[in-house]
Amino acid sequence: PALFMENARKGSIVSRANSIGSTSASSVPNTDDEDSDCAQESPKETYKDQRRRAHTQAEQKRRDAIKKGYNDLQAIVPTCEQQDFSISSQKLSKAIVLQKTIDYIQFLHKEKKKQEEEVSTLRKDVMALKIMKVNYEQIVKAHQNNPNEGKNQISDELKFNVFQGIMDSLFQSFNASVSVTSFQELSACVFSWIEEHCKPQTLRDVVIGVLHKVKSQLY
Repeated sequence: PALFMENARKGSIVSRANSIGSTSASSVPNTDDEDSDCAQESPKETYKDQRRRAHTQAEQKRRDAIKKGYNDLQAIVPTCEQQDFSISSQKLSKAIVLQKTIDYIQFLHKEKKKQEEEVSTLRKDVMALKIMKVNYEQIVKAHQNNPNEGKNQISDELKFNVFQGIMDSLFQSFNASVSVTSFQELSACVFSWIEEHCKPQTLRDVVIGVLHKVKSQLY
């Protein structure tokens, strides 16, 4: 009986201990689960923050690049510095900067085309002058090789008199027929004068008349 009572007492103690342990365990928060949840959620929040931060930095870098580009355009394009009086106290908008830049680029294209045409004309002039130079060099060389060839030639003074007579006759008809009041009238009159007074037969008659006049003066 004593052994039975002792075993019963021990069993009762163990049963109460188990009961108390289970009750305490149920009342204590599950810290392991929460630690596990925190360990899982914390990296997610950090990754989102990193992406948000990276996106913000990229957006700021893009805005800074755009702002720098507009500032460079205002510094390069001369018309951006010449603001109108109506907006002189205000900062130029991006739309105005872009429009002024487009206008300036178009102006540069026109200037480039104009300069290319001028260069082409100058090249043609240089080529013509080179040809004239070669021809004159050949004439000079021929005179040097035959110094006695020009003794019986017409004098320069007589040549000038003939040229002057022809030009005077043409100028008289030009002055009587052409009006210089406006460019439109000048253009119309010049064409009419050329058609009437610069025909081959008319010029031939003018030259023959001048030659007869010079011949009469010589004799």
